[in-house]
Formats: sequence, C-alpha cells, structure tokens
Amino acid sequence: MNNRLKVLRAERDWSQADLAHQLGVSRQTINALETGRYDPSLPLAFKIAAVFDQPIESIFSA
Repeated sequence: MNNRLKVLRAERDWSQADLAHQLGVSRQTINALETGRYDPSLPLAFKIAAVFDQPIESIFSA
C-alpha cells in the first residue's frame, strides 16, 4: 500500500519519533509504514487521518 506519510510528516517538520509519539506507536512502526513494509490496522489508519486532519483515502492508496 502506498502512502503519503513521509511527505505529510515533512510538511509539519515532524520526526518519525514525533509522529510515533502522537500515534502511540514506535518509531520503527512509522518507518515500516513509510517504506511500505507494514500496512496499518484500520484503527491506526483512522488515528493517522485524524492527526493529519485528512481523509484516509488521501493518505493511503492501493
């Protein structure tokens, strides 16, 4: 699954650790999401969408 996490995070000047802290996950999880090695669970996808105030569909694509 492709995503725009790295771009969205960079636009806000957040580190992977910053985003991880806001989502309650590890920095390694953020890295795995950004590199496409891990697809988020539905609850995590909703949290990510809320943090960036965007619909899930605008962050993640197949």
